[in-house]
Amino acid sequence: MDTTTVRKTYKYQLKPTPDQERVMELVLRRCRELYNAGLEERKTAWEKGGSSSTLASQSAQLPAIKEVRPEYGDIHSQVLLQDVLTRLDRAYQAFFRRVAAGEHPGYPRFQGANRYASFTYKQFGNGAQLENGVLVLSKSGRSAVRWSRPVPGTIKTVTVSREADGWYACCSCAGVPTHPLPLTGQETGLDGGLGVFLATADGETVANPRPFRRAEKQRLAKAQKRVSRRKKGSKRRNQARTLLAKKHQTVRRQRQDFQHQVAL
Repeated sequence: MDTTTVRKTYKYQLKPTPDQERVMELVLRRCRELYNAGLEERKTAWEKGGSSSTLASQSAQLPAIKEVRPEYGDIHSQVLLQDVLTRLDRAYQAFFRRVAAGEHPGYPRFQGANRYASFTYKQFGNGAQLENGVLVLSKSGRSAVRWSRPVPGTIKTVTVSREADGWYACCSCAGVPTHPLPLTGQETGLDGGLGVFLATADGETVANPRPFRRAEKQRLAKAQKRVSRRKKGSKRRNQARTLLAKKHQTVRRQRQDFQHQVAL
């Protein structure tokens, strides 16, 4: 059987200590501040002179920024230079591409505390590395990982993300071998619909489980009411918001799992 390789990302749950969680939260906050400051600079430059700052010009300002804001020195340079400013530049490039195509442009937006939830080490071994099954991250130290599967191929980048139920490490691996299934010699057509998830040319149908509608009646409505009854800014409201986010996360995972099973 012919075996080729692809690049794939594998997601593993982190088990950080409370101190490590505080460090990662701090990194997220600093990255978000830099992203919003870079966006503000580009926006102001465009409004005043009809031109915009570039990735190169903003990257050149980082040494001076670190002198004024020494707390940025606590963040690995790979995260600041190659992740945050690159994300901002990609958002602008996508905006101009949509404008040129005549689509709804959707100007890059400022990131709130709950929207900026990940940071990336662009070069594995520089800021992030593995030592005896433990993920070692710059500034936060050694983090235990729940290795739900082996890491195939060669790790190229590591993205640390915060989700409703904790922290995760997404390892982008190159050289991952593929194992295609043998050909059956059969063909069919698939048609997605509203009444059913899909129908085949042979008349076979796959029902739509509608996990969101089912959860809406069972759990989401109750969790949403709990949030609305809490006082804004209170600790109990934050706890209720976390619980609601976990409910939505469960629905999202149910939908993804169903799609993967049907595709297989």
